[in-house]
Amino acid sequence: MAQPKKKTSKSKRDKRAANWKLIPPTLVECPQCHEAKMAHRVCPTCGYYDGREVLKTAEK
Repeated sequence: MAQPKKKTSKSKRDKRAANWKLIPPTLVECPQCHEAKMAHRVCPTCGYYDGREVLKTAEK
């Protein structure tokens, strides 16, 4: 089997591994405030997750 002529540097190797994720994360609607949020995470707007408040947010 053929062998590489020169060693691949760490920066070259890491650049190749760093850009594989080409699609943006999927967003879903929060059932409480109807804002867009990432799935399976606390809503940053209202602080609710799975129907209960887990983060206190400042009231406006």
